[in-house]
Formats: sequence, C-alpha cells, structure tokens
Amino acid sequence: MKYRALADTGVFVSELCLGAMTFGGSDVQVWQAIGGLDQDAVNGIVGRALDAGINFIDTANVYSAGQSEVMVGKALGARRKDVVLATKVRGRMGRGPNQVGLSRLHIIESVEASLTRLGTDYIDLYQIHRPDFLTNLEDTLRALDDLVRAGKVRYIGCSNLPAWHMMKSLAVSRELRLERFRCTQSFYSLAGRELEREILPLINDQRLGLLVWSPLAGGFLSGKFTRTSTDDAARRAKFDFPPIDKERAYDIVEVLIRIANAHQVTVPQVALAWILANPAVTSVIIGAKNLTQLDDNLKSIDVTLTADDLTALDEVSKLRVEYPSWMDVLGADRKPGESRY
Repeated sequence: MKYRALADTGVFVSELCLGAMTFGGSDVQVWQAIGGLDQDAVNGIVGRALDAGINFIDTANVYSAGQSEVMVGKALGARRKDVVLATKVRGRMGRGPNQVGLSRLHIIESVEASLTRLGTDYIDLYQIHRPDFLTNLEDTLRALDDLVRAGKVRYIGCSNLPAWHMMKSLAVSRELRLERFRCTQSFYSLAGRELEREILPLINDQRLGLLVWSPLAGGFLSGKFTRTSTDDAARRAKFDFPPIDKERAYDIVEVLIRIANAHQVTVPQVALAWILANPAVTSVIIGAKNLTQLDDNLKSIDVTLTADDLTALDEVSKLRVEYPSWMDVLGADRKPGESRY
C-alpha cells in the first residue's frame, strides 16, 4: 500500500480508503440494495482492509441510519488508533424539524451521536455531506471550528459542494480565522469527469485534498454492464446511481475491457488505476459487499497504465469543452492583422 499526504495536514492516508456505505441496513430496501452487510461480514472486510495496509475509513451518520458507524466502531475495536477515521454530517437523522442540516444545533447533536456510535472520543476527519443553503455559512464554520478546538474533531472537510461554495467557505474561514476545509469528497470517475471543469482547478489552486467517491460509477464500470450484457444482481441494477450518460459509458467500458485484457487484470482495477494516476487525488474510496470484491479492488494499486492506455481512456471519456473554456481557443491574444485561425 502507498500513502499520500492529506493536503497540508502532515497526515498520510492510504491511497485506497475503505468506504462503509455497504455496512448495515438489511432492514431497509435501499440500503439492502447498496450493501446490507451484517457485523460478521463487516468485521471480515475491515480486518482484511487493515491487514492490506489501508489506514483510512470513511462512513457517514446517514449510512443505514447510523448502523454503519456502529459497525465500523465495533469492527475497529482496539485498532481504532491505527486508522484515520472519517464521517459526515448534514442528512436527516430523525423526524424532528431540526434533525437535519448544518445548523450549530444539528452539528453539535450529530457529532456527539457519531462519537457514541463509533465508540471513540475523537473523529479524525469530519465532513459536511452536502450544502445547506438555509443555514448561515459562518454559523456552520464556527460550529466546526469549535469542535476542532474542543478536540472532538481533528480536521474538517466538505463533500458535494459546487466550486463557488467551496471557495466561499475557504474565504470565510480565512477572514474569520476559523478552521478551514482540508479536503473535498467528490464524485469522480471515467464515466463522470465533471469535477474537472471547476472543482479540480480549485483543488490544485487551494491545495486541497481530493477524496474520490464512486470511482466505478456505482458499479457501472465493473465490466458487467455492456451494450450486450448486464448483471441483474448488481447494485447498479437495483439502485441506478450516480446518474451517468450510459451510451457514453458503454464506449468507456469497451476501452477498459481492451486495456484490462492487455494487462491481464480486471476492468475495475483499470478504472481505479486511471484515477490513481492523477496526482491531484489523495485517496480513492472503495466499497465492497464481500471479500472477493475488496481483494480485487486492492490489486488496483499494482496496475501501471502506459501512456497509450491513459490517452485511450482520456479520449473516450473526455468532457466536451464548454463556455467559458472555449474562449481560450479563439485567439484573443493574436497580433494585429494575424488570422484568428
């Protein structure tokens, strides 16, 4: 296992992070489709991941309505000190009007509940799960800053924010001298490269860490979904998320299969290796419903793609140039009398 710096924190995390969204939820249809794993299965997956060198685990309070956090805490046990443990806040955790969002009230209540469920007295990385445009941003950031000062949280991060909101948050933190977001957890995949338009330039400019969720586009890049085949038992067939352009994704899968065959590896390993080849990426979050899936994903760190492989994958998956980016090719800096073309 290799390790990468989490932005400028001085903390190093494994380039593969174990995601816990598949843990628990066997009694709820949507969570059962995503995973529905019981404690014994979770213990096996967490143990195998740690033994393979993973020192980074990510969960959220909303995953299986808190069950995921409980299971992660139990599976870690005495090995808690060996991992960088991340969880999130924002989603609805009860029927009450204030049991949702990023208000100081909800954040303080949520962190205490997460600490109890995880069986720990501190959270290494506490992330806001989505924006909350009903709550004053300063209130949210001050509440998170207080948690860091109290020692209940080590670092804070964000997830699923638009670039403008992420930059606004960083600016407010600087202006008020509050703890700032050190990383973003964002969707990034060969089948979903929208992050490259504005968020990736922001990450590089502000020296943020990038944690990638759903690198296989909800299992679509498993190699099981092509124009001529499918897998009705797969999560993607039951829970069609995240949204992608499937016709375009089929083209991507065809290239992935060709490259995987050439390297004698699996399609998911190539898809993960493509993301790991990006130096802006801190860690790629992998989920697993069983040890076979986990073991396969773990092998992605040993796949080295050639320049031709990377070019082929980039060409089949690259984004259309959109405004204002296409202004850069109009030749506005040409000399007087010089042709635009």
